[in-house]
Amino acid sequence: MSHEALSEPSFYILLSLSEPLHGYGIIKNSERLSSGRVILGAGTLYGALGKMMKKKWISQPGQGAKQGRRKVYELTDLGKDVLESEVVRLRQLVKHGQQALAAIRELNDDPV
Repeated sequence: MSHEALSEPSFYILLSLSEPLHGYGIIKNSERLSSGRVILGAGTLYGALGKMMKKKWISQPGQGAKQGRRKVYELTDLGKDVLESEVVRLRQLVKHGQQALAAIRELNDDPV
């Protein structure tokens, strides 16, 4: 499956939805999973959620199921595929980066 590269906030939103969550839960979980690197504002979160809903990456179970007054979101099968594809893409980036760094180290260690 091919898709555009995810932004870091979008990646952590999808990661956060490994279980159904409401908006505030997504914000807190994204911050925790990213070790505080991703801090989502409400506007950023709900803008991203709206785009992900249009792309059918996420849904609201039961047509907007709520925990109290909060809307709950969950990954769709397509969203799971997008997340898996992104993890594969990131692994490939890391592999290429490691190969490039190893080549640089080898050149720097070469006494020629």
